[in-house]
Amino acid sequence: MRLQHLHLLLAIAQTGSLRASAQVLNVTQPALTKALRQLEEEFGAALVLRTPKGVRLTPAGELLAARAGTAVRELERAREEVAWHLRHAEAQVTVGLSPVAAILLAPGAVARFGARWPQVRLRVRDTLYPRALEQVRAGELDLALGPLPTEGAGRALLVLPLFDSQIVIAARRSHPLARVKTLARLVDADWVLTGPAGGPGDPRNLRFDPAEDRTPQVRLECESFATLLALMPRLDVIGIMPKGFFERYGPAMDLIQLPLADALPSTTIHALYRADTPLTLPAQRLLEAFIAEAAAQRNLVPR
Repeated sequence: MRLQHLHLLLAIAQTGSLRASAQVLNVTQPALTKALRQLEEEFGAALVLRTPKGVRLTPAGELLAARAGTAVRELERAREEVAWHLRHAEAQVTVGLSPVAAILLAPGAVARFGARWPQVRLRVRDTLYPRALEQVRAGELDLALGPLPTEGAGRALLVLPLFDSQIVIAARRSHPLARVKTLARLVDADWVLTGPAGGPGDPRNLRFDPAEDRTPQVRLECESFATLLALMPRLDVIGIMPKGFFERYGPAMDLIQLPLADALPSTTIHALYRADTPLTLPAQRLLEAFIAEAAAQRNLVPR
């Protein structure tokens, strides 16, 4: 089977006519008919059904055409990547990651990208919400993965939702409120704020008691989750953590998830990149690797 046979099958599927397909492929109709016959002999099945209104693919032809489309796209993609590589012997991509994106998506995405683009230098930066948006706008990052502010990203950035990150309320195992089951009982606790005020790590975003207009007391502010992990095992404070982050590090630090019955909000992790500057080909492929990892992550979340 030759590549032209795949193009032949795709052309027939698109045009529904042997004559039109021959014109698209710039071959004579007898040559096209001969190639089609060779393809059918190779697979031992009729691939095209002739009707008074033209031709259409048989079920076997449709199955083969679906595979042919994938093969043709991959070959075109390979040509594009090889051509890019020959023009850019040295290249780099800089990506900024929030903690949950770094933990849940980066290992698989970076491995996937490195296997296909070993010649590209990949720079991974830890980025804190909402600083990542400024870094992408300034061109310091090719793309970033993380949450968005409530007002959005603005027109300067393109935004692609990847997956929803669940949160947990955590404390050290010996905390007096470690077995509390409702948020209402935590409103007077000492809380830790992670990241900026109003962000995903701000306890004042939680709904403690709809009947009472009370605000939790923030006793400690941490810029990063690394600092949070260092302090929480030694202090009687309560904090918000992404579930994936907690599951990876919390138990080892003797932290527990409070058994709350309340529904807790989730944070959508987005991919962000500039609207006025197209991604380079390696950056686009890195984004696709993150998208694939996010799809796998969504499949792991119980429905």
